[in-house]
Amino acid sequence: MQGEPTENDFKLMQRAVQLALQAESNGNLPIGAVITLGNEIVAEGLNSILVPEFNPSKHAEMNALDAVPVQLWARAGEMTCYSTLEPCCMCFGRLLLSGIGNIVFGAHDLQGGSICLTPHLPSYYSPQNSPKWLGPIMPEVCNLLFERAKARYNEL
Repeated sequence: MQGEPTENDFKLMQRAVQLALQAESNGNLPIGAVITLGNEIVAEGLNSILVPEFNPSKHAEMNALDAVPVQLWARAGEMTCYSTLEPCCMCFGRLLLSGIGNIVFGAHDLQGGSICLTPHLPSYYSPQNSPKWLGPIMPEVCNLLFERAKARYNEL
């Protein structure tokens, strides 16, 4: 998955951006995620940690993973998670343990992102057993969403 993003990667990230904007309009942090199998979206999630009630585990990626149809989990290695923000340790851990094959993100999170963890994974998670990363793609849009997310979170 590493390399240059495709036109389809940009299209799917745009959907994640739409979900981030929806999360923001709901009063949550502007972060969105989609999970695909092939080129088809099979699940979507948006950040909902603040509304309707505070729940710090309701990240966009976690909500998207919750929405994956159970019958598709046997093909998790073929799935890609598109997120507007580099997944945090919690989300990366669940993506890793779920067997998701690829992660594409829109903006780096230098304070809480987890791409830096991949070289330090236990030996079981060799490059063949861990997701391939691609990003950041669309940082001109996703960095602005991340700045608004940090500002909203700091208001709390």
